[in-house]
Amino acid sequence: MKKNDSSKPLALMFGTLTALIAQAAWPLSSDNDLPMDITANSSKSVQSRTGAASDPDITDLDGNVVITRGSMKIHADHARLYRVPSAAKDANAGKFSHIVLNGKQAHMQQLHDGDCGLMTADANTIDYKPITNLAELTGGVKVVQAGRGESHSEHLIYNTDSGDMEAGDPASASRVHLVMEASTAKPEARTDNCGFAPAAKKAAKPAGSKQPN
Repeated sequence: MKKNDSSKPLALMFGTLTALIAQAAWPLSSDNDLPMDITANSSKSVQSRTGAASDPDITDLDGNVVITRGSMKIHADHARLYRVPSAAKDANAGKFSHIVLNGKQAHMQQLHDGDCGLMTADANTIDYKPITNLAELTGGVKVVQAGRGESHSEHLIYNTDSGDMEAGDPASASRVHLVMEASTAKPEARTDNCGFAPAAKKAAKPAGSKQPN
């Protein structure tokens, strides 16, 4: 009997059941503390008519759209940005609530916290919600995590804060294909925050302060 070769990946095929991909590494925590830098060949903006949170400012971007937020980088052919009006009576006033990207294909990448391994994701559409840190990818989705494996599906939800990913759709006949690396080699840890500024420390609560219910 031949011994298992731990250097080869293990391929798993799933049916229409949703597959939850457990992550061993978290995205770079400092990314959420940084502003988004957005560039494109052209843009068109329409301001909210009422200033209410339900009536967002909308910006359309076309041509080589690039969005950068720390180690997270997104590329697309077209993007539509929804922003909560700054005058809205809402806790998220002034923030982007929704970013929809399209391309052949749209691309997202982010570094893992600790070992700085690269995660890349490609799809026909990326629907990113910065407030909830959720990105929904549809159409020819391919996610590759350096040293860990890859996932192929038609639908995937990625949490840019926790690193959790959920692929597949119970209501669809499409399948999920996972390639899971069998190597047990532990990636080398880094202490330089992958070359980015460290995450901002949260202020400690005063002694005796009450916790919210």
